[in-house]
Amino acid sequence: CGGSVSDSSGMLQSPNYPGSYPNDADCVWEIQVENNFRVTLTFRDIAMQSGTCQHDYIEVYDGPLHSSPLLGRFCSGSFPTYVSSSNMMSVRFHSDSRYSFRGFQAHYSSIPAGHNTTIQCLPDYMHVVVSRRYLQSQGYSAEGVTLNDNGCRPTVTSQEVVFNIPYSGCGTIQEENNDTINYSNTIRVASSGYIIKRKKNINLHISCKMLRKSWQQVMYAAEDTVDVNEYQFGRYNMNITFYDSPAFLRQVRSSPYYIDLNQNLYLQACLHSSDPSLKVVVDTCVASPDPHDFNTLAYYLVRNGCPRDSSYATYYSPSSHFARFKFNAFEFMSRHPSVYLKCQMLVCRLGDYSSHCYRGCSSRAKRDTSSAEEEVDVVVGPLRLREGDAPSGST
Repeated sequence: CGGSVSDSSGMLQSPNYPGSYPNDADCVWEIQVENNFRVTLTFRDIAMQSGTCQHDYIEVYDGPLHSSPLLGRFCSGSFPTYVSSSNMMSVRFHSDSRYSFRGFQAHYSSIPAGHNTTIQCLPDYMHVVVSRRYLQSQGYSAEGVTLNDNGCRPTVTSQEVVFNIPYSGCGTIQEENNDTINYSNTIRVASSGYIIKRKKNINLHISCKMLRKSWQQVMYAAEDTVDVNEYQFGRYNMNITFYDSPAFLRQVRSSPYYIDLNQNLYLQACLHSSDPSLKVVVDTCVASPDPHDFNTLAYYLVRNGCPRDSSYATYYSPSSHFARFKFNAFEFMSRHPSVYLKCQMLVCRLGDYSSHCYRGCSSRAKRDTSSAEEEVDVVVGPLRLREGDAPSGST
């Protein structure tokens, strides 16, 4: 149960609804809609063990589960409606080992944010757009909009002021704070007039915070001078590519990738980010014949940084944004026509020797992470045996 939800609208419901939900369930749905939209969530049915909500309950969070404010926790009563302050909301359903009931059903949809300033945290830069009509309505001119670094100028069109602010330039400041890597800058809006100023200058503080599984994008105005609050969530941009040799010179571009049994397979994971102070490593890789189910039939190559297959090995990489590794086309492949890989990558700060990127093999609990660590899942495949390699009777 649970999972990532990205449609513009849809339904959430407890497992087996309208039948009784199972005991000991713990489901988390992450709803993520388009940038500069909000999530609205309305509950249509709630039938759970009532009382103090200590045993069975629903929780709604204003963003990712472990790093966002709790909007509400309930198990009975009226049917509430919640609206996120960002393009992301998390819903958690928990049941204990005792009584079981019908559960819940809720409907979600996306609504426009309705602001005149928008922000997107892209892989290489922060993209910020300020409406000229909005500036003029507040008595400001587009010519008075600058960054901390005056050398980095915006693009001014007839309707907008557009900044593309790099993560490692234009005065962007990088900081670590608990479980985040924070990139921040300031857009300054100066009032006209050099001698007598009738209005305050405005500082729009923009930041992209690297959280557990997403970028958190934040914009606020100093001294509440202008009502601008923007929070967006996105994902790290990561891909995995097969190569034809340990030299890692030629990519394998065919899909499916037809291979021989016991053939060595060479892979490179690549993090697309303009921040040079990040490091990526392979944490877990699991194989499955079903690209949507890596639990029922699963074969682990590496888990929590610990090799599980004797043929698994890592290679030196010329960049901290790359992670290179190999394994042998294992016996698992001879029993299934297609095999997919799901790899969980870890992104850490370069030189943070307390992080799992440097500690390697560990039996840590899943949420026991260091000061600035990020997990990203990537699925690749299918891998298929060449004709003649499959055992008789299989296709």
